[in-house]
Amino acid sequence: MNNTIAIMGCGWLGLPLAKTFITKGYRVKGSTTSESKLDALSGQGIEAFQISLSETAITGDIHSFLSDADTLILNVPPKLRGGNSENYVQKMKLVRDAIIASTIKNVIFVSSTSVYGDIDGEVTEKTPPQPSTESGRQLLECERLFQNEEEFKTTVIRFGGLIGPNRHPVTMLSKRKNLKNGKAPINLIHLNDCIEIIVQIVTKNWWSELFNAVFPYHPTKIEYYTLQALQNKIQPPEYDSNTNEKGKLIHSRTLTNVKKFKFTTTL
Repeated sequence: MNNTIAIMGCGWLGLPLAKTFITKGYRVKGSTTSESKLDALSGQGIEAFQISLSETAITGDIHSFLSDADTLILNVPPKLRGGNSENYVQKMKLVRDAIIASTIKNVIFVSSTSVYGDIDGEVTEKTPPQPSTESGRQLLECERLFQNEEEFKTTVIRFGGLIGPNRHPVTMLSKRKNLKNGKAPINLIHLNDCIEIIVQIVTKNWWSELFNAVFPYHPTKIEYYTLQALQNKIQPPEYDSNTNEKGKLIHSRTLTNVKKFKFTTTL
């Protein structure tokens, strides 16, 4: 078995993921866009590469980064918030071409439940996506780009909202007023479960799959974020009580019902 894994994007998720694979005996190659982070990655036992993606080129030694690896974990989100605009699909086409020219046989594409858009009601992996944002639209196109490629196998993970060390939505929502969708359910997942899902995909060969990845706990936003704010001793957000939106409740049925995956970290 080839035990070399390449992780493109060693940030909040990618770095602890890399460290987890190293503890399990894997050789891990990791990329960052920042030269200043190379030593930090190397210090964790990661073979570090500086790789940057643009719409026209990949900067850095992508060939060496991918060489000898069997699996690529592609953890590079689109940069489409705050007025930023990019052709994320074109970036991913360049990555796809580099994969085809490499030894990579399996790809994990980290996507998002944003591809479902503003659907109301229960959502499973069988629910047709209806993205309502540019980010969601481009992510969905990239999912299909990789899934339709015959030169390697791709598993797509649609993560819900990410929480974990130094990252929780309530800190950004605190003190905000007249927020909408207070009666909609939360769809979140903890970093620990994100890592364990990816590890099981690799170790159990769950390839050519599509997974929703959301913790099975769905109180309303107003219930959840009010409680979280009180526990963290910060001011709770205030929601508009006059709205009756239903919102989407996302199930991870392929993971829990088919693969028998057990979520472990509560929100």
